[in-house]
Amino acid sequence: MLALLDPSPWTPRSRRSNDKERSETMPIEQSRSKEWALILGGSSGFGLATAHKLSMEGYSVCVVHRDRRGAMKRIEPEFEKIEARGVGFLSFNTDALDAEQRDNVLDGLAERLGTGGAVRVLLHSIAFGNLKLVAPEESADRRSGALLAEQLSVDSAVLTEVADQLFAEGVDGLRGIASAPKYSSEVFLEEEDMARTIHSMGTSLLGWTQSLHARGMFGADARVFGLTSEGNTVAWKGYAAVAAAKVALESVSRSIAVEMAHFGIRSNVIQAGVTDTPALRMIPGSAHLKAHARTRNPFGRLTTPEDIADVIYLLSLPEAAWITGEVIRVDGGEAVSGLSR
Repeated sequence: MLALLDPSPWTPRSRRSNDKERSETMPIEQSRSKEWALILGGSSGFGLATAHKLSMEGYSVCVVHRDRRGAMKRIEPEFEKIEARGVGFLSFNTDALDAEQRDNVLDGLAERLGTGGAVRVLLHSIAFGNLKLVAPEESADRRSGALLAEQLSVDSAVLTEVADQLFAEGVDGLRGIASAPKYSSEVFLEEEDMARTIHSMGTSLLGWTQSLHARGMFGADARVFGLTSEGNTVAWKGYAAVAAAKVALESVSRSIAVEMAHFGIRSNVIQAGVTDTPALRMIPGSAHLKAHARTRNPFGRLTTPEDIADVIYLLSLPEAAWITGEVIRVDGGEAVSGLSR
């Protein structure tokens, strides 16, 4: 189970604001103190990077996340950095998928918005889904390692151990010799797993968007963002439920773009390249996914959370107002490259 949103309870956290009116002569980034970014799943990965980026550009930030108390030792310093920039800040450690908790979050955020405040950016970065296979795996053909060991007159187990060690250290060319990813041979994806994942990582975007609009909390030129991956069209093992959720998210985003345009709402989905996030690390075979991505990426590296945060900021600018209903690749050319290093 991929679960960045953890079921442990926590009390919503409020921080001081800096929402006083700014002079029109102040730099544009300092004039945004009334503009808020609401980030769902903002304690790590894409969500946290976006919280940092937008706060550096003057946005006030509200983060909804779900983490255990032990994880807060890592998270709290990140939130303190955001607050230290002098922007408004709120965080809620709660279940973003629960309708009652969603109302509690929006109640708290509405109180902080005050007169003239509005949500300018909504980012859906929830990573809570199932990573089971749909059926038993076919036995993998791993003869290359055994044949190489035979030709070198070395023990195949020793060769595999060395290959695994070097592969873990980033020697991507050894992915065909290193041990294959391991999946459960007894537990497989069920309909309930699929439905829960689709709601968590896909259709829950709609509920948050509708609730913000119904409460009149969106600004006049609001931007809604979701996150997808190449798994929306490519079948990665163990990714069936998440892939279905991402396709659902893209469909919901398009509908928001069309049916809520007259309210000034733009909606886009960012298709990130393979990125080393906590969510990716929970996918069986993630090391192989990363190695494959690096070998075909024209720049020879993975996408970073900061790459995605930068684009979300760019798409939040007034100049990007005519971009809506799109799935936008941000991967350094990874998806279009036939290159293999």
